Parts: sequence; structure tokens; C-alpha cells
Amino acid sequence: MAKLESKIPEGPIAEKWTRYKAHQKLVNPANKRKLDIIVVGTGLAGASASASLGEMGFKVKTFCIQDSPRRAHSIAAQGGINAAKNYQNDGDSVYRLFYDTIKGGDYRAREANVHRLAEVSNLIIDQCVAQGVPFAREYGGLLDNRSFGGAQVSRTFYARGQTGQQLLLGAYSALMRQVEKKSVTLYTRTEMLDVVIVDGKARGIVTRNLVTGEIDCHFGHAVVIASGGYGNAFFLSTNAMGSNGSAAWQVYKKGACFANPSYVQIHPTCIPVHGDFQSKLTLMSESLRNDGRIWVPAKKEDAEAIRAGKLKPTDIAEADRDYYLERRYPAFGNLVPRDVASRAAKERCDAGYGVGTGLAVYLDFSDAINRLGKEVVEQRYGNLFQMYEKIVDDNPYETPMMIYPAIHYTMGGIWVDYELQTTIPGLFAIGEANFSDHGANRLGASALMQGLADGYFVLPYTIQNYLSDDILTPRMSPEAPEFQEAKKAAQARIDKLMSINGQVSVDSFHRRFGLKLWDLVGMARNKEGLKQAVADFQQMKKEFWTQVRIPGDKNSFNPELEKAGRVADFIEIGELMARDALNREESCGGHFREEFQTDEGEALRNDTDFMYAAAWEYKGFDEDPVLHKEALVYENIKVQTRNYKK
Repeated sequence: MAKLESKIPEGPIAEKWTRYKAHQKLVNPANKRKLDIIVVGTGLAGASASASLGEMGFKVKTFCIQDSPRRAHSIAAQGGINAAKNYQNDGDSVYRLFYDTIKGGDYRAREANVHRLAEVSNLIIDQCVAQGVPFAREYGGLLDNRSFGGAQVSRTFYARGQTGQQLLLGAYSALMRQVEKKSVTLYTRTEMLDVVIVDGKARGIVTRNLVTGEIDCHFGHAVVIASGGYGNAFFLSTNAMGSNGSAAWQVYKKGACFANPSYVQIHPTCIPVHGDFQSKLTLMSESLRNDGRIWVPAKKEDAEAIRAGKLKPTDIAEADRDYYLERRYPAFGNLVPRDVASRAAKERCDAGYGVGTGLAVYLDFSDAINRLGKEVVEQRYGNLFQMYEKIVDDNPYETPMMIYPAIHYTMGGIWVDYELQTTIPGLFAIGEANFSDHGANRLGASALMQGLADGYFVLPYTIQNYLSDDILTPRMSPEAPEFQEAKKAAQARIDKLMSINGQVSVDSFHRRFGLKLWDLVGMARNKEGLKQAVADFQQMKKEFWTQVRIPGDKNSFNPELEKAGRVADFIEIGELMARDALNREESCGGHFREEFQTDEGEALRNDTDFMYAAAWEYKGFDEDPVLHKEALVYENIKVQTRNYKK
């Protein structure tokens, strides 16, 4: 039976992290060379952790499914990274960043972790500048900032619309320096299939070479999961096609609790779905909401005429436009958090005011162009405008962009304590793979912040506290019984998949499952729909293992086999998401139960019964998981209904 121990340090919240570092156990330089650490994933969290641990002297093995760490999905992040530098002198502080993050997550995050995140945010910017990340600068030479949803200050550092790419190149260069020094061994085109447990501790992983099909075992004194989120379960999402939740799901099935799986983020500014054969969606950065204004026609007949092609958005007079975010949330306007903006767009479209196919709203830059000039707008957002025009074949300088909410990020993930350690000793999870810092809704520009905070400034301390007791543990042979048993189990799963010989393709299963997941466990949920989802996914799980067709050979390059394993995991993840959403009889952040809303259609929390992190323990393929609850205690923030109206 899993036991949740959050290990939050004693003392005032502003001193917890300082006190932890002052009293943690350390590993001396000579002993670091005797310790192996496995890192799964090479996005911002994984690359920064591998680089940091290698620099410290540990022997690191790093695994990525791509041909290069530069292809990690972190590269797709556009808008920016938060930090409380207060360069604009507009009232920002570590406490305000902490407060905004807790409030933005609808009071469902662990206070101590969020404050630590806010504390180290400034160090991240200094680190990245030292690496040469080309952040935008204002006329005086200081780094420029822009505002993002859920905040009334400008704290988001950015590199045009390529912030993730530039940050990842910085982390990649630090990683490859350690590869050159031979403190890090990099395994590309290699997927983790399972984690190896020896005497109750994580001691290694089982992997498959995606080119040759060869299955291997690797030992580590500790294992770090940095493999990202599970948003691609929905089939259509803004995630890269290769993004998956399988590494996190396999450790869940070995005993690591999975927390808050129903907390998924709907991003409000995505290019709308344009056809039945689309395989992914494209994000338009939240930074566009700085200067872009969101609206729909105020008259239903105008919306109908636009959908019929009889009117263009530029034909709608200013008085006949409903800038609904500015109307409903005057204090924050277009900069409300993502969950609020997404639900507001859905409400307008459901009411018949949507444009395009009926599932879109306008993001209009005409006011900004008139106020600032086209050159300034182009300088701030030019590459995003180019991306939109290439995809949609419409000039956003002349015609408003069309956007609609879509799956973007997962706040749920592997449960970790304050040290980022899971319920399995020696197994750590960082970045989007864990659940720790965002509660029920992530504020924009906080994903990059958490990934780099965990990798550069948190894990290098906390993992030592664990490894200090392991310096006498010898390296284990991959031929050890526990490793060979895990290897055989992984091989047996592949053999079973290949032997099914059904008639349904992997993509057909994924599309059917993902669209049902969106319909029943997406932006809005209800009791009957969630019950139906659990039953449907249980049935689909059985269908998959009897009807899927996987062409090709298991002992060679076989993308269909890769996808099959991941889709099998997605279906199980979806079932757990539905169970978690069904259990949580309240609305909070990205989890919106239709039965629990205010008269104005806002999320209605139940702090009496649900102020906890829901951590689920796996019990078997056909068994119901067990729910564990970590109570969330707020001592430094007054818990109240979120208000972005004043």
C-alpha cells in the first residue's frame, strides 16, 4: 500500500527551501563518480537535469526517443518564461508570483512547492542569459517583459515566439558539453519500456532501441522521469506527435502513485480544427492576448452570416462586436487565465455566436496595429503571424485570426513529494511528468519555468539527499534476476501486441478513443458522461488487445509498434482521468463539472470535501485503482473564490 509523505520542511514558507538546502545530506565529489543516475527525457526538464548532474560529477545516462534532444517538444513553446525580476517596476515580487500561481491553479497546488518555484525563477533567467539565450531587450538594455494570463504585472521573458526553442538550445548545449566530457552518456532513438525495482527501490530501466528493436537493461542508483505529459491521449492536441505518457504510466503500474489525472489544460488560442483527417493542432501563443482583442459578433444573425460566407469579420462594425472577455472580466480582460478564457469561448460558441465552422472566435490585432503601428506588432509577433498565414492561408494583419480552445498541457502526473521523489524510493519525476506545481490550471509561461527550475535548481539538491545513503551500493549487472524479469515482461508485452493480428489500425483506435475522451472528459464534464467514459474505455481497452493490427517486424524500425504501446497506455490513462473527474464532485481550474458552477457559469469549488491532491495507486489491469488523498493546507494565502473581474 502506497503511503504519501510530502516531506515539506518546517518553518516560514519563505525559509523552507533555504532551510532544506542548509540541512540536506550531500555527496562528496569522489563519491559522485561512483553513482549512476538515469534520466528519461531530454526536454527542458530532462536536459537541464542531465547537464546539472553531469557537471556535479555524477555518471548520467540520458534517454530520448528522438534522434536528437533538440527535437523534444519543449522546442514548440512560444510565448515565454515567468520570473519575478520586476524589471518593469510594476509591483512584481516572489510573493506575487507565488500568489498568482496558487490562485491561477484554483487553490489546488501544494503551497511549499509553488513558493520554491517562485524563489528560483530569477535564477533561471540569470542561468539562461549566461548560456546566451537571446531574450528580447528593451531600449535601455534590460531584458524585456510582457504580460500573460492570470497576472496584472509584466513578468514573462521571451524570445519573440521562439522562447522554448532558444531555452532548449541553451539546455542542449549544456547537456552536450557533459556528453563531450563523458560525464553523460546519451542514448537517442531509445524508448523506456519499464522501470526495474530491486528491494523496493528504483534501480534501472528497460529500453527498446527504436531502430533495431533491441531490448536492453540499464542500471542506475536513481531514476529520473522527465518524459512530459499525456495530452496526446486526446488524439488532437497541440503536442508533438511523438509526445506520450508511457514512461509515467509504466512507473505508475510499478507502484508510483498518479496524481490528479483529470487536471488537463485547455489552451484558448489554438488554430481551430479544420477537417476530419487532421492529426494534430497548432498553438497560437498566449502572448498574442497582450495586444490582440478577442471577440464574436454581438448579433447572432451576423455570426450566422459569417458562417455562411455572406459577411467578413471586417464587415462587422465596432458597435456590433462583443469583446466578451473585456465585458465579463474588466480587471483582467483578455488576460484572464487559460481555463477561464477557454470556457468563455466555448460558452459563446455553444450559444450560437461562433464563427468559421461555429467553433471559433476572433483574435483581432486591428486596434494594436492602429495604436502601435504594424512594424511594432510585427517585431513582437511576426513569426507567429507567418505561422498562422501558412496554415490558414489568411493574412492576420488584415483579417482577425480565428482561434478555439484545445488540449495543450497536463497538470496531473506522477505524485512526488517536496524532494520530487515518487512513492517508489529512488524514482524521481520532474517537469510536466509530475503533478506538483500548477494545481488545477497552469498559468501561461509557467511550464518552461517549472521544467528548468526542477532540472537546474531543485533536483540537483534533493537527489543528493537520497543518494547520500547509497554510496556503498555497488553497480548492478543487467543480468541480475530483477533486470531480466523486467526485460522478459517487456518482451512479452511486445510479443502479445504483435501476435494479435487484428483488423483495426492503431491510429483508428487512437482517433476513436481520443475524440470520445474530448467529448466526455474534455472542457466540460458531467456525472453521466464520466460514467459512460469509464465503461466505454474499459470496453475499448479489451477491444484494443484483441483487434489491433500492427504491421511490420518487432526486431526492426517499426513506428506502428511504438504507437501501439503508447495508445494502449493512453486508453488506460483516459480511464483513470474519467475516474478522477467522476470522483471530484466540484469544479476547479481546468476540471469543470457542469453540475458544479455558479449562476454566472464560473467554476464552483468544494473546499470542504476536495481540498486535496488525489493520488491513485494501480491495482491491476481489470482492478479498480485505490485513491489516496494528500490534504492541501494553505497557511500563507487566503483561500477564496477566484475573481478576475475586479
